[in-house]
Amino acid sequence: MSRDMSVVCYSNKLILAPMVRIGTLPMRLLALRYGADLVYCEEIIDHKILTCKRITNPVLDTIDYVDPSGRCVFRTTAVEKDRLVFQMGTSDAERAAKVAQFVKDDVAAVDVNMGCPKEFSLKGGMGAALLTQSDKIKQILTRLVEESTIPVTCKIRILPELQDTLDLVKLIASTGVKAIAVHGRTRLERSSQPVHYDVIKEVVKMIKIPVIANGGSLNINTYDDLTAFKSATGCQSVMIARAAQWNPSIFRKEGLLPVDQVARDYLQLAVDYDNYASNTKYCLAQLLHDQLETELGQSLMKARTMRELCDVWNMGSYLSEVEEKRKQAISSLSLQQQKELGLIQFDGHAPAAKRVRLDPDITEDGTHEFHIQYNNKEYKNRSGETPKSILHEWTKKRTGSIKYETREKAKLFKSIVTIEDKRYSSSFWSKSKKFAEQAAAEVAIMCLDIPR
Repeated sequence: MSRDMSVVCYSNKLILAPMVRIGTLPMRLLALRYGADLVYCEEIIDHKILTCKRITNPVLDTIDYVDPSGRCVFRTTAVEKDRLVFQMGTSDAERAAKVAQFVKDDVAAVDVNMGCPKEFSLKGGMGAALLTQSDKIKQILTRLVEESTIPVTCKIRILPELQDTLDLVKLIASTGVKAIAVHGRTRLERSSQPVHYDVIKEVVKMIKIPVIANGGSLNINTYDDLTAFKSATGCQSVMIARAAQWNPSIFRKEGLLPVDQVARDYLQLAVDYDNYASNTKYCLAQLLHDQLETELGQSLMKARTMRELCDVWNMGSYLSEVEEKRKQAISSLSLQQQKELGLIQFDGHAPAAKRVRLDPDITEDGTHEFHIQYNNKEYKNRSGETPKSILHEWTKKRTGSIKYETREKAKLFKSIVTIEDKRYSSSFWSKSKKFAEQAAAEVAIMCLDIPR
């Protein structure tokens, strides 16, 4: 039996869409503050979340899902609990059910991503790969609905033929899900192409459960445009991605706020919830997407740490205040609590030789960069081990998805390695393709904090 639907409803709602790297806690809270009714977290792969340990964090007043490396994969807080939808990437009914059971106490609903067109998702049989696998769709959603104690939804893209889309949503609705989010483009269509309003309209006519229209950001610049998109599609609710990514105050009935104010509001939340500096920088870069060549934008792109990010907006004193309060909060914890949060080792001392990590630069296309040169001499005594081999073994145990692409310029080479749809590269141009790939792998190892 699902949670009482008075807690989460999908009719007449404005919703922050699930977006990779954008849908982290600070941006979700900001969207809610500005008027969003529901927020989705970024898609999290079932394998990944099931490796995590759920930890109550009294220092931040959050619930943290932490992987074996100590990295927080998913963070939430009571403020958003009844308005947060957890979106998972999955291709397996059993894992999906385990995820729903794992997160049920911290979210309002769970959603299955059946629309992601990215290569890593398709190779894993997830996202848009599910759209043509009706048996698997029914298996996953039916089991989730039967076993989950919170509402279940899914998000899809449309298929090239209208009737195929209608058959798909009819099947999905028959499983008992509470709503369907429909991105009105096919798997091969991109955001620069028109959204198919007519198809979303036909979907609304076909099923009785709420339909959440998505994909209209090309025509959405104001709050009134949200209402217009809802009317044009006949849907019950609207889900926004790109327009909210560039300015989440799109949810304000009173109108958009200046981007500089939005950036300050976002940065304050990022500091409050100890958000990773690399993710904070990425989200700020999206807010300033059309100002990156300005003095402010250039200052942002040069910043690498949370301190440097705060200095861009003259918020260094605020960061210092928060850090001081955080230290006091940590000192008041018991030894057991400090151990659980990874602040001390079991002998009662601070972690020995813990590597201090710098945050990478984030390029406009989202690539994580360090300026490092691969030195093969460092690996001569490691029995043939190289950054590429280390990264390959680590990836094989998790997603198995890894891809290198190399560029050449004036007889120099630069490689980008893509893992789980995230890109890593060295800003140093190497003398050979081999060394360029090794340098990219080295950056990935640093960013992912992979043991060597």
